[in-house]
Amino acid sequence: MRRTIYAARYLSDPAYRRKISRQLNKGESLHALKRDLLYAHEGTVRARHLEQQTEQAWCLTLVTNAVITWTTEYYGLAVESMRAAGRRIDDEVLARISPAHSENVNFFGAIDVDIEGELAQLGPTGYRPLRVRDTLF
Repeated sequence: MRRTIYAARYLSDPAYRRKISRQLNKGESLHALKRDLLYAHEGTVRARHLEQQTEQAWCLTLVTNAVITWTTEYYGLAVESMRAAGRRIDDEVLARISPAHSENVNFFGAIDVDIEGELAQLGPTGYRPLRVRDTLF
């Protein structure tokens, strides 16, 4: 009965279909991020023992959460900065944005970080300055 009600609602209500589609897209972007992060192991779990496999899965979850948290935090700063500059950004638009993407992640190679230099760039709030471009919105 529940499936029939759901199917009838889904088929009869275009707004509901769009809402479901947006949620599915967010889920797919999360899966794509996890695939991208696991790509260094060519998408395979290489550990032989269950304990090691579980550890690899937890590490993937930790890294995924770190990327999403970082992206969400800086999206918030960017939106705050744009609103302070007088740009109108609707909350409805923000509700459709998923922070689960990997364009800001370097997957390959070594990263040399000058810790002192990075710390010197932090603003009074403890965040790095935003890269502001006029092409946004």
